Amino acid sequence: MSDIKRRQFLQFAGSALTAIGLNQLDIMHQSEQYGRVLAQSTPRKLALLVGINEYINNIPPLGGCEQDVILQRELLIHRFGFNNADILTVTGTQATRRGLLTAFEEHLIKQAKPGDVVVFHFSGHGSLVKDKDRDTPDGLNSTIVPIDSSLPENGGVVQDIMGHTLFMLMYALQTDNVTVVLDSCHSGGAKRGRFRVRSRFGGSNFLPSPAEFEEQRKWLTKTGLSQQEFINKRRQNVAKGVVITAVKRDQLAMDGEFSGFDAGVFTYGLTQYLWQKTANESLHKTFYYVNQSVKKLVWEQRGGINKEPEIESNLKPNQNSSIYFAVAKTFPAEAVITDISGAGVDLWLGGIEPQSLEGFNEKAILNIVDAKGEASGQIQIESRQGLNAKGKVISSKRTQPARGTLLQESIRTIPKNLTLKIGLDDTSLDSNLIAQAKQALQVIPRIEIVIGLQESYYMFGRMTQAKYQELRKKLVPNLPVVGSFGLFSPTLDAIIYTSFGNTDETINAAVERLQPQLKSLLAGRVVRHILGNTNTSKVNIGAKMIVADSKKILGQAFTPRGLSKDKESTNQIPNQPVNLSDLGIPKLPVGMKVAFQIQNNETVPLYISIFSIDSSGKMDVIFPIDWSSAESDALLKPGKQVLIPEVGANKSILRVSEPLGFSEVLIIASTAPLRGSLRVLQTLAASRGIAGKRSFIPAVTGNEFLDLTNSLINDLDSNTRGSSSNEVNLPSDIRGIDVNKLATMSIPFEVVM
Repeated sequence: MSDIKRRQFLQFAGSALTAIGLNQLDIMHQSEQYGRVLAQSTPRKLALLVGINEYINNIPPLGGCEQDVILQRELLIHRFGFNNADILTVTGTQATRRGLLTAFEEHLIKQAKPGDVVVFHFSGHGSLVKDKDRDTPDGLNSTIVPIDSSLPENGGVVQDIMGHTLFMLMYALQTDNVTVVLDSCHSGGAKRGRFRVRSRFGGSNFLPSPAEFEEQRKWLTKTGLSQQEFINKRRQNVAKGVVITAVKRDQLAMDGEFSGFDAGVFTYGLTQYLWQKTANESLHKTFYYVNQSVKKLVWEQRGGINKEPEIESNLKPNQNSSIYFAVAKTFPAEAVITDISGAGVDLWLGGIEPQSLEGFNEKAILNIVDAKGEASGQIQIESRQGLNAKGKVISSKRTQPARGTLLQESIRTIPKNLTLKIGLDDTSLDSNLIAQAKQALQVIPRIEIVIGLQESYYMFGRMTQAKYQELRKKLVPNLPVVGSFGLFSPTLDAIIYTSFGNTDETINAAVERLQPQLKSLLAGRVVRHILGNTNTSKVNIGAKMIVADSKKILGQAFTPRGLSKDKESTNQIPNQPVNLSDLGIPKLPVGMKVAFQIQNNETVPLYISIFSIDSSGKMDVIFPIDWSSAESDALLKPGKQVLIPEVGANKSILRVSEPLGFSEVLIIASTAPLRGSLRVLQTLAASRGIAGKRSFIPAVTGNEFLDLTNSLINDLDSNTRGSSSNEVNLPSDIRGIDVNKLATMSIPFEVVM
């Protein structure tokens, strides 16, 4: 990888990596090549991990920074072979300015030898201070904020650590294999919806302390650099190695709650992807997929806040350019055994996507994976708290599993009373309105009200003049009138279309109006998040969304673990004949004709269902469409491909339609027929006068959508219990989904005019 020239450390100058056009299949085919290139072991792997939640001196607290440290530590140990003794974590009151500088010097600079691997991770507030050398046009230098810094009301001297100082610390390292990860930002307020922003106010009124310049002079003396050489080098590039930042300079790095724990959106996206990595790959490819992973997390919030991680590098010729400059285990994992006591085991679930975590509560089953990536036994989860779980070994073909043994999903469980968490927006609702909204919402079955910064899937609030102007500046179309009640994204930077009413509507009337839509949103969450298993399914299937007239690819999905059973399968890179949103999602204009190519790469038949869910929560049934013989219509034979809708088929032109906003298509493939679900679909077809005909089923909402979802889960549970791949049965009150029996994939898109 060539050096990236004329980049300023910590200034987030922009990345073109999202235009690379890579896919996971390409990575899988290069696994052996990278394995040979990176097989050289390094003498030592050192890491310094910093996370600051509770600040002092009036700096707003954060919630997920210390969890980020744990996410990175478990990843480095269990995926990249770091020794626990070589990882120093600095959190809480230890993370003072002097404490961080000393830790960097003692743990990294004094210990690292040429060829060693060094990782420095910081999660906390970032800020900006005046730069007397004006390396950038705005005359500001980015900083990281230690726990003992301050927030002067009118500006003044702060105890931040400047980007210039970090440059010198990196430069002083004797090794070139350096990775710096910064999950912080330099703009925004204290929070956005339910998320905290990792930024302390800064600017030209904030000045670095004299101690900062003393620290820089100290390292100039030790390294032999002159002041002018120092300025020239930092204006050209990073000091050495790689610097990865959570967002661009004008974007927001945030943390929030994910199924019982707080974490940084970027760090969680980074580490979760690396747990799922299927091969040793180049740094550029890894970063591309980390970028996509983070964008997916943001997209799952249905928000419009941009998050684009950035990377800067200064690599020597022939320098190994893999992530962390370390070799990872080449098979993916959802979890790892961290401790053993008899038949009981402690687990870390760092590889599971946040939206799927509720499928890994009590009774979920994980496969024990041996050194070759093959299943050699099973562990059943007994309890879960955040990403920590306790389980028991229920079968083992070989010896008792040891600490560090990796685990893969076998059966996820589906709680019977999943809820839709609705937050109440305290920026648009006063205490009286919040009380009214809570009282009205909590009587709706399976709606859970959350207050403050807790995890929520949507926010109930009022369209204020300030919000209207902010969304208008972002060119959000079809904005509701000021004063109306409706649903926002969890970040409050996007609206749920069709959810807003009139200005004279009361809280009670608004909630009554929203009940069918809330049921649809709940059903959509169950299908999208709880059943979504693209990364873990072992069913070998691929799907492409294409322009119906030209066959150009708009998006695609496939199951990497299913694909590994057939290395000769091929998948094209989407050629994106349309514009992309900031999240990398195709923008499809209203009226565009689309179709889907589904390829069964299995040796057994698959039963296919395709649904689309729009931004309001409404679902359309795209396939099957022959309601006189729905089961046979849904059947796709082994090795066969089907085009949906078929060319020339009656009433089967599929067009993109309103409402505007983010939508997605879900492709569900099962090894057994979903007869209960098909019966529900046939009933829905009859209710619309299309029984016995070939037609899509439009506008499935409310109770209809919930009933279909429940039937689908019951079908999948029934298929799981008939599975020969699992040695134990689930209790009768727990429904389970087997990765060998089901694949649920998603192709998202944005509807535009």
